[in-house]
Amino acid sequence: MNQAYLYDAVRTPFGKFGSGLAGIRPDDLAAHVVRESVARAPKLEVERIDEVVFGNANGAGEENRNLARMATLLAGLPTSIPGTTVNRLCGSSLDAAIIASRQINVGDADLVLVGGAESMSRAPWVLPKTERPYPAGDLALSSSTLGWRLVNPAMPGEWTVSLGEATEQLRAKHGITRERQDQFAANSHRLADAAWTSGFYDNLTTVVPGTELLRDEGIRPGSTAEKLAGLKTVFRTESDGSEGGTVTAANASPLSDGASAAWLGSEAAAGILGLDPLARIAGRGASGVDPQFFGYGPVEAANRALAKAGIGWDQVGAVELNEAFAAQSLACIDAWDIDPEIVNQHGGAIAMGHPLGASGTRLLGTLAHSLQASGERWGVAAICIGVGQGLAVVLENVTSSEKQG
Repeated sequence: MNQAYLYDAVRTPFGKFGSGLAGIRPDDLAAHVVRESVARAPKLEVERIDEVVFGNANGAGEENRNLARMATLLAGLPTSIPGTTVNRLCGSSLDAAIIASRQINVGDADLVLVGGAESMSRAPWVLPKTERPYPAGDLALSSSTLGWRLVNPAMPGEWTVSLGEATEQLRAKHGITRERQDQFAANSHRLADAAWTSGFYDNLTTVVPGTELLRDEGIRPGSTAEKLAGLKTVFRTESDGSEGGTVTAANASPLSDGASAAWLGSEAAAGILGLDPLARIAGRGASGVDPQFFGYGPVEAANRALAKAGIGWDQVGAVELNEAFAAQSLACIDAWDIDPEIVNQHGGAIAMGHPLGASGTRLLGTLAHSLQASGERWGVAAICIGVGQGLAVVLENVTSSEKQG
């Protein structure tokens, strides 16, 4: 079986909802990281690209009609390069990488460009068609920005609660306190700010033409647990009769816009791209959980990925866990029983943002560069997914593995 390697990764800075990237269509965001990926490959003849696989969680707006194909065409690549779009909600671009790595493993491809994009700012309102023509009553628009919409009445009510209420249920089940959540969130901002200031993200990001966004827009360097403790809860409040609410706007990831991309390839892709590999795709895992406990999905997914890689948690030196909410991140970290210091060492989605379709490749790129910087051999990228799923990928630092024989 051929080995699959990650050669390079790049993303846009992530913009806040309605702000820095809101004026850019999602297919244009995707096209930008496609063009940038090609520009960063010094020997690439674009006809050698076997496939483009992109993730997108919405698909109801300007990114419709197959985002991967649209991005490839808008980027000016040959029409002969095929493209497909994956929708596994928050895990879409990580799933794109998993799909591409399998293509490489079985010899169907030597070089695949993977990635994802989301503009939550530009996600449309949708109006369902009526069962009968000429309805006399009013019709309601549904926002396609995030979460459940146009829910099938056959779905059990406990499954279709909001993501925030689901997180409240998860943190209650696992005993995650408000204090821990706020400390985790403040730490995310501190680490993200430090990483940007140190230049860690300089070679991982590309500014979007026509915008002035130079770094992730949501980072608040002055955040402290004490300051965050003063914020009101969002999904359970005293006014609605609820008790024990802990989830706030500050200990949850914000609505965001952005795009990301990465080159995956076989050993032969090094010569095609003119790049050395950064990491090997060593293991993959997917899992399902009850939809209301979606935030716990990464736990078993990562365990399965590690088993496929043939290693244990005691060998893992870095973890990139998407921070949908502080509570679900902490529940996963507790379940793995790992040192929290190895998790999201350069900040996470609470600070930097979570443009759904782009987050998975963002995790992979950050993880690969973290392993390169630290010299650690093994790392895990994991993400929770709405409606109750989790995905994970194990990376092996190629440089470190060579040193260890």
